[in-house]
Amino acid sequence: MDRERTRPAGDRDEMRAMADPLGRAMLAHHRDEPGELVYRDGPATQDGNVESFYFSSSESWDRPTIEALERLADREPILDVGCGAGNHLLWWADRGVRAVGVDASPNAVLTARQRGFEATLVGDMFALPVPTDAFGAVHAVGMQLGLGGSLAGIRELLWEFARVTADEATAVVDNHDPTRLDECFGYRSDPREGIAHRCFHPEFERDGADGERYREVGRTLHFLLCSPTRLREATAETPWRVGDVLRVDGDAHYRAVLEKAPSRARDRSLESE
Repeated sequence: MDRERTRPAGDRDEMRAMADPLGRAMLAHHRDEPGELVYRDGPATQDGNVESFYFSSSESWDRPTIEALERLADREPILDVGCGAGNHLLWWADRGVRAVGVDASPNAVLTARQRGFEATLVGDMFALPVPTDAFGAVHAVGMQLGLGGSLAGIRELLWEFARVTADEATAVVDNHDPTRLDECFGYRSDPREGIAHRCFHPEFERDGADGERYREVGRTLHFLLCSPTRLREATAETPWRVGDVLRVDGDAHYRAVLEKAPSRARDRSLESE
C-alpha cells in the first residue's frame, strides 16, 4: 500500500516537508537493510545509487576530489556542509584533520555518527548552527551550492560561509557547467548563457515489518547549474573570489576553490549595525 497517496493534499505537503527519504536510504544502507532510493522527475526516474554516491571507497575518487580535500586539510578546522553519510569527514579523520559536519537530514547525521564520526550536526546551511569565525575552511560539494536556486541565492549562501570562517579562509564548492552539459536527469534549460536548472524529488521505498510496502516522498529539489564564469559573477559582492577550478578534462562537473578576502568579510556585518 502507498500510504502517501491515501492522505489529503494538505497532509501530503506537510509530510513531504518533514520527510527524509535520502537520509533514510543512507541509514538503511549502512544497516544493511533493504530499500530502494530513486529520484523522480514527472514519470522519469533515476536510481539514487546510494552506495556509489555516499559510501564509495576513497580509492575510487578522482584526482580533483582528493586534491580539494588535501587543500582544505591545510586550513583546518573544516566545516563539511551537506556532509551526508560522512565519507569525507572519515577521510580527514583518518589523517588527523579536525572537521565538523552539518547536514539538513537527521538520518544522514545519524548515519555519519553510527559510522564513527560524532562531530556532526543537523542544521540548515543558510543558517549554520556553528559560531562565527570558527573555521578555516568550508567544504560544500554534492551540488549544495546549486540549492541556492539562483545567483542571488548562491550569494546569500556564500555570505553565510563567510560568517562562519576566519580571515583568509578557503572554501571548495561544486557545480555542473551548462556550457559543457548537453542534458542530465531533471535538466531545465535557461536562456542565459552559462545557466541551467535541475529539478527532481527523492523517494525511498521499503518493506515494513507488517509486510506492507512504504514509500517516503521528499520535497522537490531545485538546483541552479552555473558555469565558473557565472559563479565568479555570484561571488563579486561577497568576500569570496574564485581561485582554481578543478575538473577532469572535458567533464561538466567541476570544483571551485574559493579564497576569502578579510577586508570584504567585515563589510556586511558593519552594514547591519
